[in-house]
Amino acid sequence: MKHLLIIIGFTLGLLPFNSLASEESGDFKGKVFDAQTKEPLSFVFVHLEEINRSATADSDGKFRLRNIPPGTYTLFMHRLGYQTGRFLIAIHDGEQLEQSFELVPTGIRSEEVVVRDEKVLTGGNLEHASVRILGEDLRRETGLTLSQTLLNMPGFSERSLGPAPGRPVIRGLSGERVMILEDGFGTGDVSTTAADHSVSIEPLSAQEIEIARGPASLIFTGNAVGGVVNVVNNNIPTSIPSRSGGSATFHGQTVNSQGSASLNYKIPYSNSVFQLALNGRYGLNFNTPNGEILNTYVQTTSNSIAYSWMQPWGYVGTSINLYGSIYGIPPDPQGGHPNGVDIEMIKVQNNSRLEYLIPDSFFKLLEAELSLSAYYHRELESNGAIGTEFAQNMATASFRGRHSNVGIIHNGILGVTTQFIDYQVEGSRTPNSRQIGAAAYYVTESDFGPFHIETGNRIEFTHAFPEEERVSPLIGLIESRTNLGLSSSASLIYNAFGNFYIGATGLLSYRPPSLEELYSEGPHLAAYTYEIGNPQLNPERGLAKELFIRNRHRNFDFELTGFRNYFWNYIYPRDTGRVNIRFPDLNDFQFTETEALFYGIEASTDIRLSRTLSIGGNAALTIANRKVLEEESLLSGTISLPLIPPFSGLVYSSVNIGRFTGRVQMRFADRQTRTGEFESETDGYTVFDANISYNFSAGSLFHTFNFCVQNILDDSYKNHLSLLKDIFPEPGRNVSFMYRVYF
Repeated sequence: MKHLLIIIGFTLGLLPFNSLASEESGDFKGKVFDAQTKEPLSFVFVHLEEINRSATADSDGKFRLRNIPPGTYTLFMHRLGYQTGRFLIAIHDGEQLEQSFELVPTGIRSEEVVVRDEKVLTGGNLEHASVRILGEDLRRETGLTLSQTLLNMPGFSERSLGPAPGRPVIRGLSGERVMILEDGFGTGDVSTTAADHSVSIEPLSAQEIEIARGPASLIFTGNAVGGVVNVVNNNIPTSIPSRSGGSATFHGQTVNSQGSASLNYKIPYSNSVFQLALNGRYGLNFNTPNGEILNTYVQTTSNSIAYSWMQPWGYVGTSINLYGSIYGIPPDPQGGHPNGVDIEMIKVQNNSRLEYLIPDSFFKLLEAELSLSAYYHRELESNGAIGTEFAQNMATASFRGRHSNVGIIHNGILGVTTQFIDYQVEGSRTPNSRQIGAAAYYVTESDFGPFHIETGNRIEFTHAFPEEERVSPLIGLIESRTNLGLSSSASLIYNAFGNFYIGATGLLSYRPPSLEELYSEGPHLAAYTYEIGNPQLNPERGLAKELFIRNRHRNFDFELTGFRNYFWNYIYPRDTGRVNIRFPDLNDFQFTETEALFYGIEASTDIRLSRTLSIGGNAALTIANRKVLEEESLLSGTISLPLIPPFSGLVYSSVNIGRFTGRVQMRFADRQTRTGEFESETDGYTVFDANISYNFSAGSLFHTFNFCVQNILDDSYKNHLSLLKDIFPEPGRNVSFMYRVYF
C-alpha cells in the first residue's frame, strides 16, 4: 500500500483541482426495458467497454455510471433470457446524459439498435477484433476450471493433467503465449510453467470473459499470440449501486459428487462501496465409463473483500483476494508415484486501481494500478513427503493515460508497466531466481469511413538473474540474462456492406525466456518430467497473421478465420526420450528453441430458422510443425509438435419458448495422427450434451436455473491434450444444476 500511496500522491499533485474535473466529466443514467412488454428489466449487467466501468441495474431497471470523460463508448448489456445489447453512446463535456434502452427477448430477432451521435461516430466503431462470453452462454458453459468454461469456442482446447489443473490452449498455443487476467490484473500463479499447476481463478464468479488479440493485447504483454483471456468479476467496484444487494449461486454435479456455492454482496455508503465475495467448491474423484480416476478430488476456496471511493474526479479502489486449493494429480503412468500426488496451494493478492479525470488536457483519463501477490504451493507424495515446493512473489505497477482525439487518431492509450518476480523452488537443483522488467506501449484506433484501424507497439526490457551464479554439470553456466525487444501489431477491419466485415490482423511478437525455461534443473514428479533448462535460450520471436470475414444479420451469423503463426525460435520442453539417470521413472525434458509454424482455420455460424428455433455450430483445425534439430540427424525436414488438438467442433440446435431455453449439441473430434515425439495417437469421438435454462422475477428477486447433461451416452473418449490419455479417458456422464438468485 505504501507504493500505491506514492503513486496516488504523485498523480494528484500533477493534476488540476477536483472542482475543474467535475465540470468536465459526464454523468450517465440509464433505464432498461423489455422491448416486447415495455416493462423495466431488473439486474441487467451493464459494462462500458473502453474504460472498464460496470454496474447492475436495480429492481426498477435503473443504473448510473458517474465521472465519464468526454468521448464515445461501447455499452454492453446482458441478462439471462435476452439478447446481448450493444449501444454506442457519446458523452460531451459535463453532460448529464439520460437514456432508455430496450433488450430483446432471446426468442425474437431484430436489427441491432445503436444510440449514437452521427457527428462523431463512423461505421468502423461497430466492430472490434475481440470475443466476449457472457449471459446465458457463460452460465451454460461454466465448468470446474476456466479452460472447461471456454472449451466449446472454436480454436479452444484444454491442456490437462486430471480435471483440476486444466489450462486454456488457443490454436495449439499455451503457456505464456496465452495470458490470463482477472479484472485486468495478472493472476500471480505459476500455471504457465507445468500441466499440474492450476489457474487461480474461480469461474463460478465470472460475469463475463473477454478474449483479445492483436493491438489490444499489447497493453498487457508482447507475446500473447494465442490471445489475452480476461475474466471479469469486478472485484474492485467501479460504480455505486442504489442499494445494498448482490447474488448467490449454488452449483452441483454428479461426475465427481461436487458441490459449490458463491456469494457476492455490495454495500453502498455515501461516496463509497464495500464488496464481499465468497466462493467454495468441494468434489470427490471423477468417474469415467471405465471406472474412477484415482486421486482427482478438488477442494477450493476463493474470497475477496474490496472497497472503492468515488469522487467527481474519478475513483480509487482496492481489493484483497485469498485463493486456496487442494487437489489431486492421478497416478504416474510410468510408476513414478503410483498413488498420485496431492497439491496444496495458496495465494494472497492485493490489487489497487486509481482513475483520474482531467479537464481541458491532452490526457482525458489517467489510470494507475498496483498488484502485489504472494503464491505458494507444495506437492505431496502419498507417504506425506514433500516432493517439490514452489513460491513466487510478484509486484506489478502500471500507469497509463487515455488521450483525446489527435487528428485521425482517437482512443489512444499510452502506458508504462514495471514488474518484479521472486521465484523459489525447493526439491530440485533449480536455483532461486528473480526477474525485473519494464515496458512501454502505445495503442491507437482510427476510422476512415468504412475502415477501422487499430495499431500498437510495445517495447519491453527484462533482466533475469539467479540467486547465485554457478556452473551446472547438466545445463552449463547459470548466469544473469538481459533482454530488450519490440512487439508490434496492426488490425484493419473493413465494413463492406450492412453488417458484413472483412478484417486482417498482424502481430510481431517478442517473448524473453522465462525463469523456468532458463534455470530449471530437477524432477517435477507431479508433471511426470525431469526438467532441464537452457540458460543460453534466445528471446522467442514470432509473426502471427490472421484474416477473417464476419457477418452479423438478424437471421444469420457467420465467421470464417484463417491464421498463420510462424516462430523463428519457438521455445518448448522437448521430450528427449532419454530416461533420467537419477530418476529412472522420468524422462528428460529439455527446454529447446526451434523454428515452428502453426496454421489453421476456424468457422462458426448461427442460423435463426424461426422466432423460437436456431441451429449452428463451429469447427477448428490447427496444424503445427517444427524444424528438425541438429542433434536429430536421423530425421529431416519438419515434424509435428506435441499436444496439438485435432480437427474438432460442435453442432447444436436451440429452442427458446418464453422464459425457457433448451439446447442439444454434438461435440466431435477427429483422430489425431499428427503427433510429436514419443506421443501416442488418439481416436476420434462424438459426444452429446443437453441443456435447459429457466429464469423469472418475483418481487425484488431475479431467479435463474440451469440444468445440464454432458456426455449423455456415457461414451469413453480421450482428450489429445491430456497427459493422462494413455491410461484414463475423459469424465463420463455428468448431470449438473446451477441456481443463481439476484437480490
